[in-house]
Amino acid sequence: MRTLSLKPENVCSREMIVTLDDDDTILDLKVIGGCPGNLQGISHLVKGRKKDEIISLLKGIRCPGSRTRDTSCPDQLATLLSNISD
Repeated sequence: MRTLSLKPENVCSREMIVTLDDDDTILDLKVIGGCPGNLQGISHLVKGRKKDEIISLLKGIRCPGSRTRDTSCPDQLATLLSNISD
């Protein structure tokens, strides 16, 4: 099991803390900052799913509230998860 602190870019959330088991299944996700209700919902939905499944589901989602308008908190989660080596 490993817990990682991830720093998203160009979005409202400031930190994502993800816990993965040895098979890259997400055990927990905590998000600091951002839209509380939406990110709490995303946190519940990703639990128990494989890292690669979450990457494919969330990659490319955009939020008009992001600084660059070409990313979002879910997209940043996908990007950060894809940078974790297996």
